Formats: sequence, C-alpha cells, structure tokens
Amino acid sequence: MTGTALSRAIGLCLLAASAATALATGAGADATQPTSQTKSAASGLLGVMVEPLELGSAAGMQPVYGFVLSAKKSVDMTMYELSDPTMVKDLIADRRRGVKVRVILDTNRERSRNLPAFGALEAGGVKTVWANTTYEATHQKTITVDRAKTLVLSANLTSAYYTTTRDFAVVDTNAADVSAIEAVFTADFAHKAIAPADGADLVWSPGSQSQMLDVIAAARHTLSIENEEMASSAITSAIVAAAERGVKVEITMTADSYYDRDLDQIVGAGGHVHLYANESWDLYIHAKTTIADAGRNTQRAYVGSINFSSASMNRNRELGIITSDARIVGELNAVVTGDFSNCKASTGCRNYS
Repeated sequence: MTGTALSRAIGLCLLAASAATALATGAGADATQPTSQTKSAASGLLGVMVEPLELGSAAGMQPVYGFVLSAKKSVDMTMYELSDPTMVKDLIADRRRGVKVRVILDTNRERSRNLPAFGALEAGGVKTVWANTTYEATHQKTITVDRAKTLVLSANLTSAYYTTTRDFAVVDTNAADVSAIEAVFTADFAHKAIAPADGADLVWSPGSQSQMLDVIAAARHTLSIENEEMASSAITSAIVAAAERGVKVEITMTADSYYDRDLDQIVGAGGHVHLYANESWDLYIHAKTTIADAGRNTQRAYVGSINFSSASMNRNRELGIITSDARIVGELNAVVTGDFSNCKASTGCRNYS
C-alpha cells in the first residue's frame, strides 16, 4: 500500500464505547444515523466500538447489534467464532424480514464452538457455510451491510468474553474497500480462490507480513502495540530494530510465558513491556493494533484481526486496516496508551520496565 493511499481521507472512524452507545440503544436501534459525536469532518462516517469501556461492561457491543439490524438488503458475515445468542437471533430476524443474510464460520479450529450457531442459523433460513479449509484458520471478523459499509473487528462474537476482553472495531464505508471485502467474501463463501484487492486501506492474510512490518519500520518517534501474540521472529526483530534506533516502544499484552523470549529481546533493546495477569478478573488483551508516531505527520496505525504470528500473517484468512487517518490513530492511541499506563505492579501486572 502506498503512502498516498494511506494518507487520503478514508471512510473510517473509531469511537470509544461511551460515545458509541449513542449509535444504538438496545439491539433494535438503527446504527446508521450519525449523531454529532460520530460525524467525521473528513468523511461523515461512523465509528463503532472499544470493548470493554470498563471491566464488566459489554455496552460497546450494542452498536454491533444495531449495525446488523440496520440492514435493508443484505448482511455478509465472516467470523472466526460465533457464540452470541443475541447476534444469532438478530441475523435470523434480518432474514425473516427479507434481508439476504450469508455467514461464513471457521471450521478448522472453531467448528465445535460454532456448531450451535451454525445449526440455529440454518434452521432460521440463514445461508451459512463452513470456511474454506485451504486456510489454516478463517480468523477474519467482518460484517458487511447492504454492500455499503463493513465493520472490521478484532473481536469474535463470543458473548462470554465481552466484559473482560480488550477489542476494537471500525466501520469502513470506503467504496473501494467495501467492494474488495465483498469480492473476497463471495469467493470464500463459494470456496473459490481469489487474489484480494487492497482497496484504499486493507491488509489481507495470507500475505500480510510485509505490510505489518512496514508499519513498524516506519516508526521514528513512538510505537505503541497491543497484540494477543508475539510469535513471529520477523516482527520481534523489527520491534527490536525500532527500539535500537531510538523509537519509544511500549507493548501491552496479557502474560503468556510462551512469548517471554521475544519480549526479553525487546526489553533488552530498550523497549517497554507491560503484561496484564492472565486471570479471569483482569483485562485480557485480545486487540491487534500497532500505532506508529501518533500525533505526528508520520503517524500510521494498523487494526484488525491479524496477530503477530506466522500463521496469522501467512496462512490464515485475516483482514485488517492500515491508515494514517488522524482520528482513528488518536482514538486507538488513547486506549492503548491508557492500557499501558493502567497496567501496574500494584494491580498484579508484570512490568519489564
């Protein structure tokens, strides 16, 4: 993706859950009607979700239900894990009022968890298929409404995790992006091969590693990261190189000893790592976002479903967005830097530095 494409005004906006609840009050609200809080000066497009706003709160998911129920003609969903009874009911409700609803669910890794939703959707008349087994996993999480707007998430639709798991979502109404997402959906639904188009802002897996590395390599001042995994030597080396050239590196994750070796390398190069306890009562970092040079003219951010692992970047079906849009970068950075600061030894966090 070129710098020109990244810097253009795009149809994206990110919004914290406190403002997002204005978009949809309850599952039946119409999330397509912007409020003064959700208008973007550049594009007039809507932001959706940071979840959870606070531990124990699932309020940020209400706009997602509203987004699905706003459909007039069609809903196309690709989801790694779907075990949310409200979402299943909403998809069936769309179908019963004449909306064309199609769903792809992962089978290679999450078939057993997805079986109840798959059966309920089929019984409700929703066209539902298992994902193409060509991919190691279909880890993509997107919902496209009326072929006009796509919700790109890091979150699975798994209600058990909403109240404790950090995730992000954005609405993309850029015509080139939505067209590319729909083309891939149609191919994946039919288990046909396709070379995905990047549109204005998209980054697809398989094949996303170079774009993910580009965001890290472009950092000159700051690099703020939240990711569930740190299992790619290429990514670790890029972060180490950033720290060694003087970039202020801050990484926030949930503790997992599997990643200690990579994190040790980053800290040894001058990076800073804060790890939330892997306990049910603590915030779980499931988000996948990388923010370079927030607030500067070189700023860029990635957000989406892609983890820092070779499988996620090179063998899964995944989707994310890379953008320099100031509002998105700012909204993401505020949450990520807040999570880094709030992860303290006094609350059970393990802080390298």
